[in-house]
Amino acid sequence: MAPVVLEARRRGRFRVLLCATGQHKDMLYHGLEPFELTPDIDLGLMQYDQTLHGLTSRLLTSITDCLTERTPDAVLVQGDTQSCLAGALASFWKRIPLGHVEAGLRTAYRANPFPEEMNRRLTDQLADWHFAPTQQARENLLREGIPLERTLVTGNTAIDALFIGLAALQKTPPAYTDFDPRILEGHSLILVTEHRRENHGPNLELLCQALCDVVQADESLCIVFPVHMNPHVQRAVQKELASVDRIHLIAPQPYLPFIDLMQRARVIVTDSGGIQEEAPSLGKAVLVTRVSTERPEVLSTGLVRLIESSRDAIRKEILRSLSDSQHIGPVNNPCGDGRAAERILDFLERQLL
Repeated sequence: MAPVVLEARRRGRFRVLLCATGQHKDMLYHGLEPFELTPDIDLGLMQYDQTLHGLTSRLLTSITDCLTERTPDAVLVQGDTQSCLAGALASFWKRIPLGHVEAGLRTAYRANPFPEEMNRRLTDQLADWHFAPTQQARENLLREGIPLERTLVTGNTAIDALFIGLAALQKTPPAYTDFDPRILEGHSLILVTEHRRENHGPNLELLCQALCDVVQADESLCIVFPVHMNPHVQRAVQKELASVDRIHLIAPQPYLPFIDLMQRARVIVTDSGGIQEEAPSLGKAVLVTRVSTERPEVLSTGLVRLIESSRDAIRKEILRSLSDSQHIGPVNNPCGDGRAAERILDFLERQLL
């Protein structure tokens, strides 16, 4: 959302308030730092090892109170998190016009990813304006009965943010958190992230076992795994990988260091939606540890592949991708061209001003 906030403030025709719920607060502030943004409102709702129903109830209450106090003319929510759904529902209850940034993403499964797939479907039913990153996402909305005039294909703001980050890296060395990238010299890097709830448990254990197999198969390889703050992820990854040579378990990184890691990587293994979008702009091979993706456009680039959650399949696909990655480079990214925020603000000016 940072590019949208920056573009709105640059134009000077909107008074923008950035509200943070406190969900993964440290990761949020790391993400906002390169854009020189801090939340105007921080609800501070995060609790350790929280439940979905507990978090969602706190979100609904606090966001509704915030909207009552601030009386905005419009609300924007982004993506598919609990914060997004609660913000959408609270805005609907208060009868405040709502825009959904990154609208229309769909898989074929209501519970995969869980709970994000249902969060974004419900948010789109509540929203007044739908900012779809691709034409296919817009078609998903039209099939669900959303009127054409309430939709706009914008590209994804994540690509806007990536381009801003790449420009910043040209001027400023990345400031890593508790990690020295010099230890990667002389090795080919595999970057790994994993956090989705449907991968907790056996799937995460199988991934960790496959990563062990990969580094043992080739001494020139090393793995960097920024471990998500979710305690279920922390426990499983530390148990399986903490003592494995050439596998570096590190803290979640600020935005610019993470972009730097993506640039350094030969292959990325992830269940993240955002990384699927960003990788084509960087020319990186990505193996997605999921049964489906709400971003099918990226599969057509040849850089992104879904892989089976088995130890042997993951090992084979990583080694295969390492070989293929020597022959690929950046491609035209179907997820965006870096101008999504401009299109969103043009639309909002017509609607509100």
